[in-house]
Amino acid sequence: MATAAEKGVVLLDVWVSPFGQRCRIALTEKGVEYEYKEENLWDKSPLLLKANPVHKKIPVLIHEGNPICESLLIVRYIDEVWSNNPLLPSDPYERAQARFWADFVDKKVSECGTRLWLKREAQEEARKDMIEILKLLEGELGDKKYFGGETFGFVDVAFVPFSAWFYTYETFGNFSVEKECPKLVAWAKRCMERESVSKSLHDPHKVYEYVCQLKKKLGVKE
Repeated sequence: MATAAEKGVVLLDVWVSPFGQRCRIALTEKGVEYEYKEENLWDKSPLLLKANPVHKKIPVLIHEGNPICESLLIVRYIDEVWSNNPLLPSDPYERAQARFWADFVDKKVSECGTRLWLKREAQEEARKDMIEILKLLEGELGDKKYFGGETFGFVDVAFVPFSAWFYTYETFGNFSVEKECPKLVAWAKRCMERESVSKSLHDPHKVYEYVCQLKKKLGVKE
């Protein structure tokens, strides 16, 4: 196992971020030690602003002094640099499919989830959209153990952090993920049996409390 000091691996992140959690899971799956730096998004560090001057967002992976931004690009970078326990399939078509579904998660889940808790007047539409999104993902999962089959891989890494947000989505959207998509909930439980996932994700109730505090901070009316 390579140490953070040997490889100069630093992750700029925020504890609750599903995007940062992807990177943490990938690094742990690869057995890479790294230095974790918690950021304050209301008072961003000079290091974050220097490392990601374009978007000024977390997560940022700094490897041997070089910053890599955007979580899916970071996970792909990790997969290429540390080639053990590959996350992406070797078959070109399967690899393209994995990238497609990870991109689907990126574009759909977070945006719809934010609409669920941020805009009360849009909650009903967001609820319907979220259920449809989750059902599409469940359809892709099917009866497989993981999205890639028997092997925990790229789509699992991309999507599983959002399972810690299911309770928040359910509470604001007034629906049950388990009722709508029981196979997804079973998949999330299987993923949580992996140390890389269980040590990276936080209690769903803690996530919900964070969102409630964020709503107050942003002045969002109930």
